[in-house]
Amino acid sequence: MAKITIDPKVFNKVYKKYLESEERYQIFYGGSGSGKSVFVGQRALYWHTKEKGHNTIIARKVGDTNRKSTFPLMKQLINDWGFGKIFKINESEMRIKNKFNGNEMVFVGLDNPEKIKSVTFESGIATSVWLEEASEFDAEDLQQLNLRLRGKSKVAKTIWISFNPIHANHWLKAKFFDRTVEDSFICHTTYMDNSFIDDVYKRELESMKETDPYHYQVYCLGHWGVTGRTVFDGQKVSERLAELKQYHLKEKPLRGTFIFEYENEQIVDDSIKFIPDEKGIITIYEKVEEDKPYVIGGDTSEGGIDFSVGQVLDNTNGKQVAVLIGQMDTDVYAKYMYCLGKYYNTALIAIESNFDLHPIKELQRLKYRKQYQRETIDKISRKVHPKYGFQTNRVTRPVIIDELKIVVRESIELLNDEATLDEMLTFVVNEKGKPEAMEGKHDDLIMALAIAHKAREQQHYTVTPQKERITGTWTTQELLWRGLTKFEIKQMAKTKQINLIK
Repeated sequence: MAKITIDPKVFNKVYKKYLESEERYQIFYGGSGSGKSVFVGQRALYWHTKEKGHNTIIARKVGDTNRKSTFPLMKQLINDWGFGKIFKINESEMRIKNKFNGNEMVFVGLDNPEKIKSVTFESGIATSVWLEEASEFDAEDLQQLNLRLRGKSKVAKTIWISFNPIHANHWLKAKFFDRTVEDSFICHTTYMDNSFIDDVYKRELESMKETDPYHYQVYCLGHWGVTGRTVFDGQKVSERLAELKQYHLKEKPLRGTFIFEYENEQIVDDSIKFIPDEKGIITIYEKVEEDKPYVIGGDTSEGGIDFSVGQVLDNTNGKQVAVLIGQMDTDVYAKYMYCLGKYYNTALIAIESNFDLHPIKELQRLKYRKQYQRETIDKISRKVHPKYGFQTNRVTRPVIIDELKIVVRESIELLNDEATLDEMLTFVVNEKGKPEAMEGKHDDLIMALAIAHKAREQQHYTVTPQKERITGTWTTQELLWRGLTKFEIKQMAKTKQINLIK
C-alpha cells in the first residue's frame, strides 16, 4: 500500500491538537455548527488509516439513527479524502473496513443491548468507542460501552464523547464537569471556531442574539441550560456563566488555603498566610483592600453529606470576592473561617445556626470579635437577648432567598463564582412550592450567599480608615451618613464609645 498523505487544512485549527490525544475520556461539546462531530469522524478515519490495531464502536442511543447521521458522515469523509479504494463499506451491516490493515468501524445502537455484547472484529479487539449525541445516553450506557474496551492492545483505548449540552442537571455534567476526572480532557467549541461554516448559516445563528437570547446561549454557544421552574433567572445565570468562563480563561482566580500557627489553643493572627494551592478550598476573586468592610456568610455541612461554605462579599457594593468550600470537621471549618475573616479586615461573619452551633462557639472561643447577632426572646423572662449566628427558618428562609433573587435579577455582575451560578441552575421550586436543590444537587453555596447578603445590614457600607475611631456625641442620622449601620451604632452606644442623642 502506498504512503497516504492527508492535507492538514481539512482540519479545523481548534481541533488539531487533539488529533493524536490518547486520554481515556475525550469530551467534545459545544454549540451547533461547531464542527465537533465532523472532527471526531475525521480523527477516526485518520487513526484507522494511520496504523494497524484500531477498531471503533460508533454508537447512538437508537441504532437506526446511525444510518442518517454517523454512517453517511463517515462515507462522506472517505469520499472527500479520496479513500474509496482503501475502505470497504458494508451498507446492510453498517460496517467499514480498511482493506489493507483490517481496522474496522461498526455502527451500533444502545436500544439493542444484546447486539452491543455480540460486537466482534475480524482482527483484534475494540480500542475506541464514540458516543455521538451523548446527551441522549444514560450513565449506564457509558458504563456498558466502557466495559467493551477490554483485553490487551498496542494502541490506547479511548472513549470519544460528543454532544450539545442540554440542561445543567444532566448526568454528563455531574460526571465530567462538576469534578476532576483523571485521564480526560474537555474541548468546548462553537460555530465561531468552525472555519468551514458558511456565512448564511452563521447569520442565522447570530440572529438569535436578538430574537432568542437564551436559546442563543444554549443552542449556539453550547452552555448548559435549565429545565423546569428554576428559582433564579435562568437566562441571566447562564449568560453570566458564559462571561465568566471566558474571563477566567484569561484571568484565572487565585486558589489556595490558609496556614497559621496555633499556640495556647489560639490562632496567632500575625502568622496567618494565604498560600496558592490548586487543590485548595478557597478561591479568591478579588484580594482584600485596606479598610474596606466585608461580610462572610456561612453554611455548615449537615452530617458530612453537604459542604461547609463561606461566601465573602465586599460590603461597599455586595460583590462576591471569595469562596470557601469543602468537606471538613466543624472545628477545622471554624478555624478556616477565622482566617478568612481576619484576611478580609476582620469581616463580619454570619454562620447558619440551625444544624450545628459548634463553628459559632468555636469562633467565640478563638476570640473572633465580629459575628452576626440575632435577637431572641427568653421563654421565661420574656427578655430580649442577642445570640450569635443566623437562623434559617420558615420565616427567614423565603426572605433571604427572595432578596438573593433580586440581586441575581438586577445585579448579576456581582457574582463571580461559577460553582455558585451552577447551583442556581439546579435550584428549583418543588411540587409543594418550596425552593430547593434538585435531587442529587446541592444548595450550600446559595444559602451561604443569601445569608451573606442578609448580614450586610450589620456591617458598615463605606471605607473607614482603621485609624479613625469615632467617639463623642452624635445623632443616629449623622452616624448613618458616615456609613455605619443601626446595629453598629447600637453596639457603640452600648459600650459607651459614643454618646447618642436624639
